[in-house]
Amino acid sequence: MGTASLRIDLGALARNWRDLNSRSVTETGAVVKANGYGLGAPVVARKLAREGVRSFFVAVAEEGAILRGALGPAPRIFVFSGHMDGDTDLIREHKLIPMLNSIDQMLRHFESLPGHEFAVQLDTGMNRLGIEPSEWFAIKDMVLSQAPVLLASHLACADEPTHPMNAEQLRVFKGLTDGIDVPRSLAATGGILLGSEYHFDLTRPGIGRYGGLPFAHAAPVVTLDVPVIQTRILETGESVGYGNAWVAENPTRIATISAGYADGLIRAMGPAAVVFDKAAALPVVGRVSMDLITVDITSLEHDPSSLQILGTHQTVDTVAAMAGTIGYEILTSLGSRYNRQVTE
Repeated sequence: MGTASLRIDLGALARNWRDLNSRSVTETGAVVKANGYGLGAPVVARKLAREGVRSFFVAVAEEGAILRGALGPAPRIFVFSGHMDGDTDLIREHKLIPMLNSIDQMLRHFESLPGHEFAVQLDTGMNRLGIEPSEWFAIKDMVLSQAPVLLASHLACADEPTHPMNAEQLRVFKGLTDGIDVPRSLAATGGILLGSEYHFDLTRPGIGRYGGLPFAHAAPVVTLDVPVIQTRILETGESVGYGNAWVAENPTRIATISAGYADGLIRAMGPAAVVFDKAAALPVVGRVSMDLITVDITSLEHDPSSLQILGTHQTVDTVAAMAGTIGYEILTSLGSRYNRQVTE
């Protein structure tokens, strides 16, 4: 088989959710946007629903419609982008809960779907989505008269526990919502780890469930093994790949593996990347190309049939660091060509 094998361990994902759930006494939901962070939202969400998750979060209404088809009528499905123009039919038909971000969205929702559930997203300093404090105080009484089911905001620096922005956003969020008899949500994965003061009524872990930082104790969820297509011997002075980017200083054994930047293994990782044969770390040499990566296997006494990029020895965050990016980007970029295998 010429395609790489991507194994998704739903048992590990469930254990990670239970661990994060145990860190608060409030409801623990689940963020499954971007197709379940690239792992398949229906598969991931069904597993989490069996674990007891009752509140799910997606980015857009179209994702919510897919999720409703996978989960049935019972769970709540919140939509971070709110009620966009053209979303009304999807929100109504699939019982989605838009997280309203602006006065325009509120007018659209109240006029087109009177009585339909909604949440409110408040901007506490991230300046990305949500109603600003001055707007909120001007419309708060009107909005509360329509009975929102959740008031939420999002932390900008929760992956840095000592960052002063965390305490500042907590202060602002409490100032906007204290004394209001509506459930509140502020913490994603990083916020859960900041402690109980950030938990409120509902937490919504995302990356930590999938094995990523800042949840350092997470069990690995993804394993990626890539088949070796060919091995060859390079003589001193011969080069590998585009641009003659790597030249052998000694006789070198090279393995070419069947994956590349079209599969989410981004080009920037090349110069610092390693892959594994069992516990043996092997350097990537030459440029990562669209479908192929070349690896120095001179240290091995055998020709491997496959090499591992993600797994026990290397997480999505390790690979991300090689490319100067974050684990989220690697995880959500994992391509469609992989032979995906799901285990419980």
